[in-house]
Amino acid sequence: MGFFNRLFGNSSEEEIFPFSISQIKTDIHSHLIPGIDDGSQSMDQTIAMLAKFEMMGFKKVITTPHIMSDLFPNTPKIILEGLEKVREEIHSLGMNIAIEAAAEYYFDETLLPKIKKKELLTFGDQYVLIEFGFHSPPQYLDELFYDLQSSGYRIVIAHFERYLYYLGRVDKAIEWRQKGINIQLNLNSLLGNYGPEIRKQAEALIDNQAIDFVGTDCHRIEHLGLLEETIKLKYFHKLNQISLKNRTL
Repeated sequence: MGFFNRLFGNSSEEEIFPFSISQIKTDIHSHLIPGIDDGSQSMDQTIAMLAKFEMMGFKKVITTPHIMSDLFPNTPKIILEGLEKVREEIHSLGMNIAIEAAAEYYFDETLLPKIKKKELLTFGDQYVLIEFGFHSPPQYLDELFYDLQSSGYRIVIAHFERYLYYLGRVDKAIEWRQKGINIQLNLNSLLGNYGPEIRKQAEALIDNQAIDFVGTDCHRIEHLGLLEETIKLKYFHKLNQISLKNRTL
């Protein structure tokens, strides 16, 4: 039946055999520290999500709680203490998945002073995850990028495809990558979880091989359930054509 679908262009052609998530190896964007942002609200929720990550084939999760001055004024101390409690719990349960922590830094007025003090939480080789507001383009980006790079940080722009002011602007992602800035894509964007225009942008980024990292941006276990649907789609398989840096962590 699959042969005839391919031959005659059946509408189900887009959905193919599931992709093995183990080929990604490490998730770099999630919200799993209990009770400190809009992600997990309890240790039970965290453990359920980590069990799902492990079952799906992830070897490591680098969780990235929000640091956002107005809503989530987290600090490295808060995040790392929360990480240690999660590690103690997964050890007591005999789980094999590894967990580390960095942060998702919102670009607001408090970020530049943190950079100058070199107090940012990073992952891998000094990677730092940065997010912007979704509706209005950020100002002073050149200053932000200069300060981060001159301080030795390697920039990762969180979920580039979700910024409404860059829709249709894959050239912006390409331009940034030429300057040494990494682009991260949310896997559930490929399922249309954030809307058809964002899905289209995510697909365009993959077509142009204009991404460096992928992430689940998991806040709750339902996001991982959606991901199980995403791995059947052809654009998930196209990730094999890209040298994702997740695999090196």
